[in-house]
Amino acid sequence: MRQDVRLGLILQQLNESGSVGVTELAEQLHVSEASVRRDLHRLEEQNLLTRTHGGAVASGVLYELPMRYRGGQHHDAKRAIAAAAADQVTAETMSVGLNGGTTTTEVARALSGRPGLRVVTNALNIASELAVRSNIELVVCGGSARAESYELVGPLAELTLANLNLDLAFIGVDGISPAAGLTTHHEVEAQTNRCLVRAAARVIVVADSAKIGRRGFARISELNAVSDLVTDSEARDADVTELERAGLRVHRAEP
Repeated sequence: MRQDVRLGLILQQLNESGSVGVTELAEQLHVSEASVRRDLHRLEEQNLLTRTHGGAVASGVLYELPMRYRGGQHHDAKRAIAAAAADQVTAETMSVGLNGGTTTTEVARALSGRPGLRVVTNALNIASELAVRSNIELVVCGGSARAESYELVGPLAELTLANLNLDLAFIGVDGISPAAGLTTHHEVEAQTNRCLVRAAARVIVVADSAKIGRRGFARISELNAVSDLVTDSEARDADVTELERAGLRVHRAEP
């Protein structure tokens, strides 16, 4: 198991339980206790946890899992979702919007070979990957950078998006449900993503099955702003049925 994947799993467990133990982590991750201690030391250097005798505890208030440690989670599912989402881009689609996130990053990669496509994004990592593609006309929003998601957010980003008209937007979320709509962890990020939703004629949510039925702190939009959800085959039938009754077309991609 790669170290970045291990670090993400450690932080996820801290979010869920507030503390972790070296021995238990070594068994769960199938590595030595020495490797776990090195992982904990690296996370402590980044102020993401506080080490204790025999383990670690979360540092202060629980936090959003940084994107650099989310890339290895559900990776096969996210690539399958991205491939299925890219199929929704037709020859008539001239402009596409992408917010930040690991799944939308995979969508950007799936679209990177398309000719004559204009892509608008507020995600720095997506912009860096697409900037070298001569076939892509790239537009990057301004704004304040969020380290957790690599997104540019705030009034500058919102001003840019308010003056654009997009054919299609792919939106990554931290949660989606009929009651809460599309949600994320951070209220400023939610506001910027809401502007991206409003700029698009059609909105497709891309989210792995772990996000379905969950809700984050801040609402991006109601479900009625979305036409489709692309998720993976692990999505529960009951959850899919509930979303379809709310008006979404749900596509389940097989990893």
